[in-house]
Amino acid sequence: MKKTDAAPTPAAATPVVPPAPAREPRVSRLSQRTVPSMAQSVASTAAKSSFTQVVSTALVPPPHVAVKKDPKLANNWKTKTPEQLSDAEVMAMPDSEYMNDRQMAYFRLKLVGLRQGILESASQTTEHLREDAVVVPDPADRATIEEEHALILRTRDRERKLLKKIGQSIQRIDAGDYGYCDETGEPIGVGRLLARPTATLSLEAQQRRELKQKMFGD
Repeated sequence: MKKTDAAPTPAAATPVVPPAPAREPRVSRLSQRTVPSMAQSVASTAAKSSFTQVVSTALVPPPHVAVKKDPKLANNWKTKTPEQLSDAEVMAMPDSEYMNDRQMAYFRLKLVGLRQGILESASQTTEHLREDAVVVPDPADRATIEEEHALILRTRDRERKLLKKIGQSIQRIDAGDYGYCDETGEPIGVGRLLARPTATLSLEAQQRRELKQKMFGD
């Protein structure tokens, strides 16, 4: 019997895999964030540094150094004008010359100079705030600048109150009452007036008032 050749088994069909779609280039999160241009970045930095300089100038007054009484300078006031006197020479004046015409004139000059400095500082602040606002894209930068603006305005408000006290002190000099405590009538002291020219209370009276306010409130 003749063998019949078996029919060839069809080869298993190879599944056709569609080509994978081209993958888009992966974009990092960092590149997706909006990055301000160089001009904006420079403007932001300039604005921050400008207002930081104003804040530092306004909020950090020069520290007052306590002046010690030097006996060698006790008679210098006799040969100098109020404009030529220094804090040390005024401090060295004898107690018997307390609030004489020379001392009164010296403290008047000091108060006028303090008032002039505050007015000039306020003028600079007004000029800064009136400048065209720079568009700062970074919210953190904007918040920093706004906080600095508020800080400057609070400082100027305190200085406005200080201007009122300076004016009152000048009036006291003109009336001959400057340098004496409002409560006790005792001398406030040259050292305290050099540190705080607008003081109207002696150190003891000021401490009593602060203690009373702390215990009983305003």
